[in-house]
Amino acid sequence: MKVTVLGGGHGGHAAAADFALQGHEVAFWRRDAAALAGLRTAPQLTWIDADGERQATLRLATSDLGEAMRDAELVVAAMPATAHEDLARALAPHLRDGQVVYLPPGTFGSYLIARRVREHGCTARVSFAETGTLPYLARKQGPSCVRVSATATNLPTGVFPASDMQRALAIIRQAYPCAHPVEDALSAALLNAGPVIHPPLILLNAGPLNRSRDFDIHNEGTQPVVRRVAERLDRERIATREALGYRSHHYPLRDHYEGRDWMYGPRSRSSLVESGDWREPVDLFSHRYMREDVALGLAFLVSVAGWAGCEVPVARALLEIAGALCDERFEDGERSLHRLGLARHGREQMSRLLQHGF
Repeated sequence: MKVTVLGGGHGGHAAAADFALQGHEVAFWRRDAAALAGLRTAPQLTWIDADGERQATLRLATSDLGEAMRDAELVVAAMPATAHEDLARALAPHLRDGQVVYLPPGTFGSYLIARRVREHGCTARVSFAETGTLPYLARKQGPSCVRVSATATNLPTGVFPASDMQRALAIIRQAYPCAHPVEDALSAALLNAGPVIHPPLILLNAGPLNRSRDFDIHNEGTQPVVRRVAERLDRERIATREALGYRSHHYPLRDHYEGRDWMYGPRSRSSLVESGDWREPVDLFSHRYMREDVALGLAFLVSVAGWAGCEVPVARALLEIAGALCDERFEDGERSLHRLGLARHGREQMSRLLQHGF
């Protein structure tokens, strides 16, 4: 299969190497031409995991989006949700009928990008899908090398529009056999683990993070008192899903921390901690845990809960604390239902939109 991977971060490098090792024809795109120079000359990535090193050969590495998108069947956008607006604008001229764009994860980006590419004049019939986590716990070790501590064993996947599920999932499963369907894109967005795991970690460890460049929030930052807040937040997420009638597996966060099979395998968290790769500087104000998982993801959860008539006091409190810390107002963030133009939709109208699209 011809797969295009968009994004030069940890997840993009891991996805491109993974697909190439599976035998797919991989085009790898990132906008930074200078950072891509070495891969353009020698399009090969080194994948490192517990079994050692393997070399993955790409079909193409390019900063030309049109070239990367040509003939792609599956497009995996391993990019933060903060990039979705720009991505939609850039993608609109290059999308073709039958393509599947997969966001791992999406923060309801499947709906946002579908809407934006349409507004930018794209009339192609494209399926937009998203899942609840990045399929890799990974960190780059250099411009062409990535170390992967764990890979996903379950990828709950929603498609926009949901009527495209069967066709889209058949394509996604050629790259990610562990992908499985959930009801729709909103259901998948409410399985996003980032806005549950990361806000308590970054906010309740703000002092150590601000003082140290060598503090691992997934190790010493995950104290029982911090986990207690995260699990309360997760119960609010699950309650919101239940209030909306979603019945598929909710992937409770405690399964991840207690070593059960979650979206990753049972030893995923211990592998992450043992790698030491997350012992890194975290700028409280610019890091994606704040800009993606709080300002977009947590604000999205709060807005959906309010629309569903569900009380989420811990989520609201964390959003207020983040706003105070950054001296900003996050509650009506760019990914809230109000800003997406969906807050006035009733349940039936929302259901029709999710099922049939525009």
